[in-house]
Amino acid sequence: MERLYTAVARLEKELAVSAILLQGIASRFQEAMTEGLAGRSSSLKMLPSFIGSPTGQEQGQVIAVDFGGTNVRVLLVELAGTGRSRIAVRRAFPLKDKLGHYDYTAVSASGPELFDFIAGKISEIVSDGGIYPLGYTFSFPCRQQGVDKAVLINWTKEIKTVGVESRDVGQMLQAALENRGLERVRLQAVINDTTGTLLTGAYSDPATTIGAICGTGHNSCYLESCHPLTKRPMIVNMESGNFDGVQQTKYDILLDQASEKPGAQRLEKMVSGQYLGELVRLIVGSLAVDGHISSGSERLSVPYSLPTEDISAILGDTSPELEVVAAVAAARWGITQLKVSGYKAIQTIVRLVAMRSARLVTATWAGVLSKIDPGLVRQHTIAVDGALYEKMPGYAEQLANTMVEIFGDKAKKITIRLSKDGSGIGAAIAAATVYKGKYCNER
Repeated sequence: MERLYTAVARLEKELAVSAILLQGIASRFQEAMTEGLAGRSSSLKMLPSFIGSPTGQEQGQVIAVDFGGTNVRVLLVELAGTGRSRIAVRRAFPLKDKLGHYDYTAVSASGPELFDFIAGKISEIVSDGGIYPLGYTFSFPCRQQGVDKAVLINWTKEIKTVGVESRDVGQMLQAALENRGLERVRLQAVINDTTGTLLTGAYSDPATTIGAICGTGHNSCYLESCHPLTKRPMIVNMESGNFDGVQQTKYDILLDQASEKPGAQRLEKMVSGQYLGELVRLIVGSLAVDGHISSGSERLSVPYSLPTEDISAILGDTSPELEVVAAVAAARWGITQLKVSGYKAIQTIVRLVAMRSARLVTATWAGVLSKIDPGLVRQHTIAVDGALYEKMPGYAEQLANTMVEIFGDKAKKITIRLSKDGSGIGAAIAAATVYKGKYCNER
């Protein structure tokens, strides 16, 4: 019992992010932003979006396409012009049919076939006549060359469609629409989901200056008041998951070395839902190797055997015997018959890993705020989407508490709030922001 207590106490020290460490991370993040924005070497990519913040007065019916994986969504969004929006029509469809009738993600499919399929789905939700601005969320690695120009660098997420890499995906979609006689649907903007989250928040709250995804993956963007390219306000996609200015523990190093791309996405591997369960498994495994808890079965050595939803379940377990923790440990790793102290140790590890995630993320946001408003004199809203923020017990509270720890009384000027469906509504707002003139359909 004493040895387990000592081991957990050691872990608490290893995974702690002190106030001094928070300040250091914020400072290094700010420096990385400055270097990246100037085009110098930086772990932050600082990608231009070529789009600024909306006015909140954009209005009309807008088409949004959300293409972030093997399922695609097509939306008809109604913008009310007073910071309010609603999804009038929502269609989701797979690019690969379960029955094998089609597969637009395979090497046997071509780019024109893929985009014609998407254009066909768009045709189902537009009426005859009128102009429909279109916003396009495309969440794959791209070189953004303009607000409506994004060249696919390479496919990810199991998509292998030929003839798309190194091509302008916006142009390919517009060509497919025109081939179907849908000239009235006009592509205005190509964005990623993080930019969409900021836009969705800013549409109803002009104080929104940061957008972030805290879910399976992690990324943040922000509104740069005077971008070097345009000398005007522009949202910058930082690809902050690649930030390398955070000290790794031995568990982070083990996870990173076993990943597909060691050395890349270091922050994301420490904070995102994709990796939190694996960090917990590595730590619990070390306790088992050292004889502090029963190792159960060989399943404890299976990578990624603890999904994010189990992290939330463990954090939410308030039962005296920690019955949920016991059930998860048995189901995932074959660990059974521990004393309550053993299950408490597992729950503590989960809490340490999850709360470290929130504190590290907050430190990066503090770096952004220190850059764009050094004295923190203005009000700032951080728009966040993702399951960690929305559903993980204690996560949102830890973000807010860490802001207070960093900024003290000035943290009152910072609001962190949920911004749902940025990849859909945000794309529509992007299109309406770019589209000039009256945003109502011309009938």
